[in-house]
Amino acid sequence: MKYGPGGKKTQSRSADALAGHSRKAIFLIAGVALVLLTGATGLRTLLMSQHRSAVGGPYALIDGHGHPVSQADFRGRYTLIYFGYTHCIDVCPLTLATVSAALAEPEARGQAVIPVFVSVDPARDTPKVVQDYVANFSPRIVGLTGTEAQLQPVMSAFHVTARRHIDTGSGYLVDHSSLLYLMDGRNHLVGMIPVDSNAHQIAVELGRMLPKS
Repeated sequence: MKYGPGGKKTQSRSADALAGHSRKAIFLIAGVALVLLTGATGLRTLLMSQHRSAVGGPYALIDGHGHPVSQADFRGRYTLIYFGYTHCIDVCPLTLATVSAALAEPEARGQAVIPVFVSVDPARDTPKVVQDYVANFSPRIVGLTGTEAQLQPVMSAFHVTARRHIDTGSGYLVDHSSLLYLMDGRNHLVGMIPVDSNAHQIAVELGRMLPKS
């Protein structure tokens, strides 16, 4: 116990000051915790939703039956576009399976959405290869591919990157960016969904972004 001038006790004053600092520290810690809990998702959503007008654009590719397909073929319909490749050993098959499950959930109103898979590996992903691949996940998925010249402007419009590893003789892998792009009926970006979301999270996000009527 300490005493101030005149021999008066200062315990209560010090205790009050200490309690005040403690309360401030608690509020600060609580505030930081709240930011950490909500900020991670919020920050990722913010980063992915920036510059929407600069993401996406017209495209002209080939479907799994060898028919030319452009964004105009989906006019009036929402599309959920994913860029990947058929020889992918992890992210791509998991994403397509998750999307198929998500669209079956009532929250997603999945009948309003056409899932689209665009190959970033034109050297191996012929129309037939792509068609056989997407059929393993859902008959609703539209598989698209094309020549290098056809795919590059599409990937550029969606800011998709892809880097091919050196072929070791047993095939090669492709590092590529992975996001789900929800486009509206005029091929304008509505929003992006991270591929590490589970089926229910994707369904909820689609339900939030799609028009209610």
